[in-house]
Amino acid sequence: MDEAYASLVEEANLAMAVRETLRRQGVASGQVTVVVTGDEQIAALNQEYRGIAGPTDVLSFPAQEPGDASSPALALPPELAAEMAGYLGDIVIAYPYAARQAGRYGASIAAELRLLAVHGTLHLLGFDHDTATAERAMWAAQEEILAAFGDRGLSERRYEE
Repeated sequence: MDEAYASLVEEANLAMAVRETLRRQGVASGQVTVVVTGDEQIAALNQEYRGIAGPTDVLSFPAQEPGDASSPALALPPELAAEMAGYLGDIVIAYPYAARQAGRYGASIAAELRLLAVHGTLHLLGFDHDTATAERAMWAAQEEILAAFGDRGLSERRYEE
């Protein structure tokens, strides 16, 4: 967690959102790193990895390609390969961006951060919203997960990522 945002973010809130997403998607175990940072940092990542200038709300970096359980383990020693097999990837959330979205959509910052943690985790699990069909499936999964926290209707908006 970026120190500038550590006092503003309840880590347990994000951890619960990630755990609930994994549980509802039938993932018995897995590790995810969630980083909360600023607009400048996420803008640099957005430019470097997606070729898109400017900040976004959330980025996901899967440790493995969907359906390829062996990709990160190919050149690793067996003990490290076993450890990496359970590592799903990284989620980076821009706190200022999330705070602006929360205000725009009338959500609490905690609910917005939960949504972004769920959204990012679903991306790590292979979900996307690049087609209308894929988007409907992802939004339905998000809504089901967010309902466990009393957050309803947050997925109806479209993401700028």
